[in-house]
Parts: sequence; C-alpha cells; structure tokens
Amino acid sequence: MQRLKEDGAWEPPAVERMNTPELEEEKRRGPRNRGLEAVKVRGVGAWGGRRVAGRREGKRGAVSPPPQGQERVRKSSVDLRREIIDVGSIQRLIELRKQRRQRREERAATPEPSPPPEPLEIVCLGGPRTFLRAAVQGKMRVIEKFLADGGSPDTCDEFHRTALHRSSLEGHTDILQKLLDSGATVDFRDRLDCTAMHWACRGGHLDAVKLLQDHGADLSLKDKLLSTPLHVATRTGHPDIVEHLIHCGVDINSPDREGDTALHDATRLSRYKIIKMLLLHGADMMAKNQAGKTPTDLVQQWQGDGAREAGLSRELGYRAAWTCHAS
Repeated sequence: MQRLKEDGAWEPPAVERMNTPELEEEKRRGPRNRGLEAVKVRGVGAWGGRRVAGRREGKRGAVSPPPQGQERVRKSSVDLRREIIDVGSIQRLIELRKQRRQRREERAATPEPSPPPEPLEIVCLGGPRTFLRAAVQGKMRVIEKFLADGGSPDTCDEFHRTALHRSSLEGHTDILQKLLDSGATVDFRDRLDCTAMHWACRGGHLDAVKLLQDHGADLSLKDKLLSTPLHVATRTGHPDIVEHLIHCGVDINSPDREGDTALHDATRLSRYKIIKMLLLHGADMMAKNQAGKTPTDLVQQWQGDGAREAGLSRELGYRAAWTCHAS
C-alpha cells in the first residue's frame, strides 16, 4: 500500500521482486508468505494477465523478459528482398523496370518461329492409306513423295475411291493438278460408278469442276442411280455449279433411275434459286417420273412451307401457261 501512495500505481509483488536477490533466495528455500501473496494477487481485479503472472510466480517463478535492446524485429518481404538484391537507389529500380518492359515488348514484336518441316523420310511410312488420307487433308508433300517413290496416282481404297475422288470432294485443286499431271484417270469410277466430277459437284467446288473439265472429264456420265453431275449439284444445293453445267450444255432433262429430272429434285428439296434457273433454261415441267408425278405435282405433294411453296406453284404455273401459249 505504501508503494501505491508514492507512485500512484500499484504493482503486484511478483513484478516488484522480479530478478532480485530475494527472488533467487526464495527459489532455493521456497516462497515466503505464499498465502498472503496469493490473496493479494487474486484481489487485484479482472486483469487476467496479473492473475496468471501471480500463479506462475507462486508455482515455478516468474519468467524474465528479454533484455532491453534485444527485441525481435520482424522483417517484411521487401526488407529481405533488399538484403538479397542490392537495387542501389530508386533510379536503379526504375531502370530495371524499363529494361524488363523493353524485353517484354521485344518478345511480343518478335514473330514466332515456324515449325520445322516434316522429314521426307517418314511421311509415307503408311503407304497407300497415308497417301489417300493426305489427299483429304491437303498434304502436298506426302502426295509428291508417294508419286516420286513410284506409287500409282490411281491408288484406291476398298470402295475404289482414288485420291482424285477425295481431293475433288475437298476442293484441293493443287493436289488435283498434281495427280492429273502424274497420269491419274480423270473419269475413274468408284463402286457406285461415281467419277471425280460427281464428287466435286457434291463438295460444291466450282474450281475443281473446271479443272477436271479442262482435263477432259465427261459431264454426262451417270452413276449407279443414273444421276448426272447436274443431279448431284441440284440435290446438294450449289447454284453456281448448276449454272456452270447448264452453260456447258448438259442435258437439263436427263432422268435418273426413278425418272426424276433435276427439276424434280429441286422442287422436292425447295431449291428455289435452282428451280428458277432451270425454268429459265428450258426445263420440262411436264416430265413425269416413274411414279407419274410432274414437278408441279411434287410442289403440291411436298408443300410444307406455305409462302415458298406457294411461290413455287405460281412460278411453275406461269411457266406452264407460257409454254401452252407458245405451242
């Protein structure tokens, strides 16, 4: 109580006698006035830290704080980085950032190197199968290697489809040119009697059609369904090829095995643009197929889209009336 009056703040006896000769003596002999000190410590109040300190002091003695001047200093990652890397000054740090930015810009401006070319020694290890696959994928080097090694340009698969058929479907005109220059048969037929011209019309590649035509392809050959290239182009919906074939003078009214002409197919499939083209070039609207149906009958039978089918009916009706009047 005397210390409370003089200093204005009371401290527990354990704190007063910390690191004193009396404390060392007490450790050897045992605590003096243990009951009184415990009562004083419990009567301090609600400060849990002082009660804990009193208990620890009564049981095994107080723990001495670290000596002054030796406090542990926590270092941040920035301090550690500065100890490892000597940046020198702010100016040096700015220069490093500029150099890093400049290197990024140079890497972005530098184009990526092209992949190394495929070695010619391994491109044709698969033989004819690899050759035919290359015709679909457009790999000219594989084609050239196969032909240079003595392979036949008419090599075919189990369906008798050659590289010329496959490249015609995909429109690879450079491979078509190479195969034709190497002696490929332009009208080679597969098991369905389709030629490369049929496949070019099916793929919708007008350049391939013209290239085959320049090398003597027959535009009037029929497959096993008696379909001409005009039938195929009409069914697959390629008006540019239909127009080209018409201008080349193909038979516009040639029937297939079911008796359908190109106009029958165009009407059944609602190829409106092709229908107008065929009518303008003299397609026979009164031609009947094996079922006895004319293109006009097919319009009424297959109508589903009201507006378009109505337009087709009017177009065919006007054309029929004009034909009857002209005759």
